Amino acid sequence: MPSPLALLADIGGTNTRLALARDGRALPDSIRRYANAGFRDLEAVLHAYLAEVGSPDLGGACAAVAGPVQDGSGRLTNLDWEIAEPRLSAAIGGAPARLLNDLQAQGHALDRLGPEVLRPVLAAPARPGAPRLVIGVGTGFNAAAVHRTRTGRLVTASECGHITLPTPTGPDRRLATHLARAHGFASVEEALSGRGLGAIDAWLAEEQGGPPPRDARALLDALAEGEPRARLAVATFVRLLGTVAGDLALVHLPHGGVFLIGGMARAIAPHLARLGFADAFHAKGRFAPLMETFPLAVIEDDYAALTGCAAVLADEAP
Repeated sequence: MPSPLALLADIGGTNTRLALARDGRALPDSIRRYANAGFRDLEAVLHAYLAEVGSPDLGGACAAVAGPVQDGSGRLTNLDWEIAEPRLSAAIGGAPARLLNDLQAQGHALDRLGPEVLRPVLAAPARPGAPRLVIGVGTGFNAAAVHRTRTGRLVTASECGHITLPTPTGPDRRLATHLARAHGFASVEEALSGRGLGAIDAWLAEEQGGPPPRDARALLDALAEGEPRARLAVATFVRLLGTVAGDLALVHLPHGGVFLIGGMARAIAPHLARLGFADAFHAKGRFAPLMETFPLAVIEDDYAALTGCAAVLADEAP
């Protein structure tokens, strides 16, 4: 008799990705993505999905949430949805449900991702068994450290997107002042996210004039056309991303590798090399040689968090 199906969910600020899993593996034909704007809450998304895949009997669920999770409950940072394990369990017919932060799910996925979904950015030998670091750049910003322990894989949660944005240059300090007017202080996420790239362009529009502020998609299109302000906006984003990623690498010493993931990470990946990411990442003074020992890649699998949720269910199976 086949093992029971489980539900996997990756609940982001913009989209929810869903799949069914069996024996710790997502079933590729079951993967769907829904825009959250079309639904009042997660239960409505789940109802639509389960009806679409034939209302299967489920033996459990694991959901990754783009926000802090505590005691089995979480709230999305960039969407007014509250999610709790009892509600998730009720939505799937009473089977056990597990909730974790979305970057934790990304960290649990690392051992199951093949080289075909990795875009190398910074070359260095990865040390087997060493800590790894996943940095999510999408609707929001966050990171999670991944450790191998004697009792299994440990992926730590954080909310580092809401720490203070580094301001190493005069223009960076002016950008921080611009961001602080709207949000009280300049956090990493307010600059290094989908809306963050638009916020950088809005600041440049104030300083330089020119076209009205644009969103990330329009800026990347303008960059492809050679527009100078778009290039400066994206270059500022890339440089700050390198600085912040380097800071996080010094905190966690991820000799097993640094992995950028998320929609903005994938969108910006083609521009990292030519717009100074490596220089910003390595620019740590006398610690620059240490910085060169951390390999870094972009994960190009949009459904990696579902893979991580499947891994968690498999690891915790009785």
